[in-house]
Amino acid sequence: MARPILLAVDDDVHVLEAVVQDLRRQYGNEYRIMRAASGQAALDTLAQVKAKDEPLALIVSDQRMPGLTGVEFLERARLIYPDARRVLLTAYADTEAAIQAINTARIHYYLTKPWDPPEEKLYPVLSDLLDDWKAGYRPRFEGLRVIGHRWSPRGHQMRSFLTSNHVPYRWLDVASDEATTFLKERGVDSTSLTSDQLPVVLFADGSAVMAPTAEALAERVGLRVQASQEFYDLVVVGAGPAGLAAAVYGASEGLRTLVIEPQAPGGQAGTTSKIENYLGFPAGITGADMGRRALIQATRFGAEFVTQSAIGLRIEGQYRIVQLADGRSVSTHVVLLAPGVQYRRLDIPGCDNLTGCGIYYGAALVEAASCKGEDIYLVGGANSAGQAALHFSQYASHVTMLVRGPGLGATMSRYLIDEIERTPNIILKPHTQVVEVIGTDHLEQLRLSGPEGETVVPATSLFVFIGAAPRTEWLPSTIHRDDKGFLLAGPDLRIDGKLPPEWKETREPFLLESSVPGVFVAGDVRHGSVKRVASAVGEGSIAIQFVHQYLAGF
Repeated sequence: MARPILLAVDDDVHVLEAVVQDLRRQYGNEYRIMRAASGQAALDTLAQVKAKDEPLALIVSDQRMPGLTGVEFLERARLIYPDARRVLLTAYADTEAAIQAINTARIHYYLTKPWDPPEEKLYPVLSDLLDDWKAGYRPRFEGLRVIGHRWSPRGHQMRSFLTSNHVPYRWLDVASDEATTFLKERGVDSTSLTSDQLPVVLFADGSAVMAPTAEALAERVGLRVQASQEFYDLVVVGAGPAGLAAAVYGASEGLRTLVIEPQAPGGQAGTTSKIENYLGFPAGITGADMGRRALIQATRFGAEFVTQSAIGLRIEGQYRIVQLADGRSVSTHVVLLAPGVQYRRLDIPGCDNLTGCGIYYGAALVEAASCKGEDIYLVGGANSAGQAALHFSQYASHVTMLVRGPGLGATMSRYLIDEIERTPNIILKPHTQVVEVIGTDHLEQLRLSGPEGETVVPATSLFVFIGAAPRTEWLPSTIHRDDKGFLLAGPDLRIDGKLPPEWKETREPFLLESSVPGVFVAGDVRHGSVKRVASAVGEGSIAIQFVHQYLAGF
């Protein structure tokens, strides 16, 4: 297969040659470097490589070019290669053009001239962007092949797991000729497969596994499923933004740190198609990329991650013991609870039977490509719903947002509202709710209640982004929570001025400490938390300060 392409575009031949030489020196062994002397020439080049189905990883384009400016070119290039990383090269005075490029061409970064030395001002930026591109790149006929039915809850869960963990795979419908051929090569008759045997995972070594468990699949794709030690200084439950921040700070400060996460790094934020209001990322960052970067950062400091579920917690003197779903357990002096939240479920007729068969909670990154050319519906009016709607709009013919209130102003950030209003295939229906879902083996219709009464509309996909439900049912009753299941910590533990009877210490609880000493809480699962990525990262970071104070008491 041809090497992925890096394309440099500039009408100044001397600048273009300098860019090409710098790219070739650093990336020439892994990528093919191409050039174009104008925006139109670059579009012609993109059309040619697209016709050959060649991969394009990155475009570096100058702004001030005759004919098409860099912003105009990158905006059109995005339609041809939407996943390629786009970088605008500007003069120092072109900041306004860079902001326009972020808003319209959705660029990933802008660089100012000159960029010398490239080792400091060019390569770190481009290497980060190329790492992001490679994490989502799906080369032809490489990686896993997953064969199953689109309307299968188990298949949806498997696709979600692989996507969230950046494992390359191709999804094939079991009824397709291609799937039949691959299965036949492995001695499997596709017509004899039952629903209990699907999906089938085909590995690069020629083996095939029918309906593997999540743990078995995780082990086969190289994820760690067992802790390497029996005791740690700090065990973090959950690898959302709070848990990842705690892992980075805990491990970097010398604590033997274990992170337990059943799905993938990033938590609920990891399923977000783009986070645009997180400090330091002016072009935005996907939740999956944020989680992947934080995982690498924490691992570099020595934190250990296992793909497991925590199903129990017990206290034995100074030790806190976390029980895992595989029957094993790990002990520690300190536990940080950051399991995050999940989207609340719709409580309407027909919903339970069709979950994973057309009704999805979150899942924008997993299911968007399956909705190409379709009309989809989305329930919710907060930021996560807005980000998902914009992502789906790149694939679906129409995205209809259903919100109970009069609009989005009270629940969504202004920048998202503005972008939704600029997107012609997103339709907002205020004062509208789903009251029934209809279908046999998959979603077929929605019954909506709106200003004009009840209507029934055809629908194959409904994506739900409503509210938050904490993941705390597995914890002992000694860890106090509010009436919705969110964990109480610090000052919130006092009820009528009194601490709970379980608190036996002479000191006050630390700010993020639960009703059990040595068990801390951070992120969305905490009562009263601000449901923002930056807030969760902050809590996970400062929790380590209190962990050190707690350990100093031994």
